Amino acid sequence: MAFGKAPKDPFGTAVGSLIERATFGALQTEEWGQFLHICDVINATEEGPKDAVKALKKKLSKNCNHKEIRLTLSLLDMCVQNCGPRFQSLVVKKDFCKDKLVKLLNPRYNLPIDMQERILTFIMTWARGFQGMVDVTEVKEVYLELLKKGVEFPSADTSTGGPKSSPSSANPTKRSLLPLPTGPTLLLTAEQIGKLYSELDMAKMNVRVMSSILKENVPGSENPDDMNLLQKLYKTCRVMQERIMELLVTVENEDVIVELIQVNEDLNNVLLGHESIIPQNITVNILMECILV
Repeated sequence: MAFGKAPKDPFGTAVGSLIERATFGALQTEEWGQFLHICDVINATEEGPKDAVKALKKKLSKNCNHKEIRLTLSLLDMCVQNCGPRFQSLVVKKDFCKDKLVKLLNPRYNLPIDMQERILTFIMTWARGFQGMVDVTEVKEVYLELLKKGVEFPSADTSTGGPKSSPSSANPTKRSLLPLPTGPTLLLTAEQIGKLYSELDMAKMNVRVMSSILKENVPGSENPDDMNLLQKLYKTCRVMQERIMELLVTVENEDVIVELIQVNEDLNNVLLGHESIIPQNITVNILMECILV
């Protein structure tokens, strides 16, 4: 004799069955027209957003099929862009963004780098909000937790969605989840905050100078003096970023944490910009110098 009702199959709903077919691993590529139809179905019914998120959860849960994960991420991105707050408010919850998406970054899934970066970009973008219409508290907590673990996020201008998007090709060695350091936390005094903000202003200035040099020097016709300065700034910014990551783990002041996150993002973007134009062997040598200093 059965007790209670059996759990409903997420793929048994109208939108769930569409999601299952649109993300089937045998498909050669995204069927964008079908994706848009799924968005229409989600928007047309009261239970559409909930049913869709349940189906997406099932598709991502313990799935080692990279083709299905890639298709599901593309569908997810289109739904976020087209389904509005009712859908968005569900995917920014921890039980989705952390328990389903971030779990896929575990080495056991061995996701290609562009797919890992796409997941990280989702988290970073969602944490910045949806024009105030969606409570992003939980995804912000996930974002901060990843930053504290030493995860480097893709450049802020990385494209994430739609048929025109292209995967990023950043260095795969930067996409590892580092163990969270343990130790005492610190509540900074007003004087300490003032000194820290002065150091962060210096970091911001270095970012502006690096950005300017990167824009003014075309690969193949670089100014030698600019390149020498760029290498020195690169080493300095690397050290600054390491210090910021240490502070993110220990500092309790909420306003300071927000500022540290922003400066860290700016540093990460300019460092990635540097690495995209500097030959790999030169970058490795600079990193070794940073380690040995």
